Amino acid sequence: MPTLQDGHYVDVSQLMSQMVSVAINNSTKYFATGEVKNFSTELSFIYALLQCTTNMAKSQCQSCLQSLINDLPGDSEGKDGAWLVGIYCNIRYDTTPFYNGAAMLQIDSASLSPSLSPISPPGVNDGKKKNNNTAAILAITISLVVAILSSTTFCICLHKKKQRKREKLISEMINPGHNKENIDSFHIGLTTLRAATLNFNESNKLGEGGFGAVYKGILPSGEEVAVKRLSQCSSQGLGELRNELVLVAKLKHKNLVRVVGVCLEDQEKLLVYEFLSNRSLDTFLFDKEKRQELDWTRRRLIINGVARGLQYLHEDSQLKIIHRDLKASNILLDADMNPKISDFGLARLFPVDQTINVTRRIVGTYGYMAPEYAMHGRYSIKSDVFSFGVLLLEVIAGKRNGGSYDNDMGEDLLSSTWDHWTSGTITDIIDSMIDGPLNEIIQYIYIGLLCVQEDLKDRPRMSDVAIMLDGNTISLQAPSKPAFYLRRGGGVSGYGSLNNMVPASRNELTVSEFKPR
Repeated sequence: MPTLQDGHYVDVSQLMSQMVSVAINNSTKYFATGEVKNFSTELSFIYALLQCTTNMAKSQCQSCLQSLINDLPGDSEGKDGAWLVGIYCNIRYDTTPFYNGAAMLQIDSASLSPSLSPISPPGVNDGKKKNNNTAAILAITISLVVAILSSTTFCICLHKKKQRKREKLISEMINPGHNKENIDSFHIGLTTLRAATLNFNESNKLGEGGFGAVYKGILPSGEEVAVKRLSQCSSQGLGELRNELVLVAKLKHKNLVRVVGVCLEDQEKLLVYEFLSNRSLDTFLFDKEKRQELDWTRRRLIINGVARGLQYLHEDSQLKIIHRDLKASNILLDADMNPKISDFGLARLFPVDQTINVTRRIVGTYGYMAPEYAMHGRYSIKSDVFSFGVLLLEVIAGKRNGGSYDNDMGEDLLSSTWDHWTSGTITDIIDSMIDGPLNEIIQYIYIGLLCVQEDLKDRPRMSDVAIMLDGNTISLQAPSKPAFYLRRGGGVSGYGSLNNMVPASRNELTVSEFKPR
C-alpha cells in the first residue's frame, strides 16, 4: 500500500511487515511501534503501531497482523494515515506521532523496496526502459530460483533433523530393548498384584471403563493402589501400553494421578496407580447427598487444581499432551479433596510445529467434546479447554451437561447457562447447595463460557484461564453463545449440521504418538 509524498514512495506495508517480527517477539505485550524516515521536507516521518491481544500464540498474532496489513486500502496515496482494527489485533499509521516514547523500529525509506517506480512521461527512453525491464525480470527470476532451491534444501535438512530426533525419542521411550531399565523400575509382579487385589475379586472393584476394570489393592508394603486391568479383548497392545506407561510416568504434577507400576505377564496388562480414597468427582457432584460436602471453597479449589493440571499437560510438561477425555469421572479426589486428572489412555502427544490434528477415531464422552472434534475429528489443546469449560459449569451448577448430541442424557447445561447469562438471571444456574461470594462465582461462570465458545480461536489458553481464576484480569472479548447452543425453539445454532458429525464412542483407547516438544 504505497503512500505518495513529494515524488517519493514509502511502502507502509513493508514497514509494518518488518514490525510484525518485533511485535510477536515482544512476548509480554505483542506490541510494536515503528517509524520510517522520508525524504519529504513537508512530511519527514511516517509512524506506525501494531498490537495483538496477549492471549494469542505467536503464530496467531502474526497471522492476524499480516491479514490486516494485506487489507490496507489501496487508494491511500496522499492520505495521512489509516487505522484497521480486527477482533484480536489492530494496526495504525500516521504522519504525526500518536504513541509515547521512541519507536521500537526506526528505518529509512531507502532501506525499503519501492513498490512503485517514479512516473516518467510516456515515450521517453522506451527502448532503454524495455532493456532495463528485461534485465530486471531476468535478475528477479534467477534470485527466486536460488531462493527456492536454498529454502528447499534447508527444509529437507530441518525435516531430517526433526525425524532423527523423533525416532531417537521414540526409541528411548517406547522400545523395550532401549527402555528396559525404565520399564523394570516400574515393574510389579503379577503374583504380587493378584494377592493385592484378592485375585481381582469383585468386592475390590472400583469401576470399569471402556477398556478395562479398576481394582483396589494393597501392596506388601501396605501401600494402597488402584490396579487398572485392561480387558483381554482390548485392541491395545504392548506397545500402546508402554506408551501410556511412559507418558504417565514422566508426568509429575500435584494435580495429575501418579503411576506406581506396571505388569506385563501371562497376557495380563496391568497399570498400577496411587489410590485416591474419595474416588472421582462425579460420585460427589451428581449425588444429591454427597454434593453437600462440596462447598464453594472446595469447588473453587477443584476447578483451580484441574486448570493447573491441564496447563501443565498443554504448556509446561516436557511433552505437549492433549487429554481428549476430560470429564468429572476422570477427576479423582484424594483424602483432602485435592483433584488429580486421571486416565491418560486417551491422551495424544502433539507435534510442536502443529496446532490441530485430525483423526477419524473420535474418542471421548458426549457432552464434553468440542464441536470441531465431535463433528470433524479435529482436535487441539483448545478441545481440552472446551471440556474444561463444561466441567467448570457442571461444578458450579451441580448438574451433568446433557449436551446437544444426545438429548436423552439430560439438560443442555451450556444453552441454559447462556440463556440465563443474557437474561440477567445467571444466579438461577448456581447450585443452591453452595454459598460463596456471588461476584467470584459469576466470574467463574464467565470464564466457563469463554472456554466453550464455538470458534476455538475464541477460547483462551489454559495459562490464561489459570491467571483469571487467580483473580487477575486479562483483556478478552466478551463471550458469545456457546457451541451447540439450543434455541428455546429447539434448533441447534452454529457450527454446521449435526448430520456431519463423525460417529463417536463413549470410551475408546487411542494410541499415543511421542514427539519432542
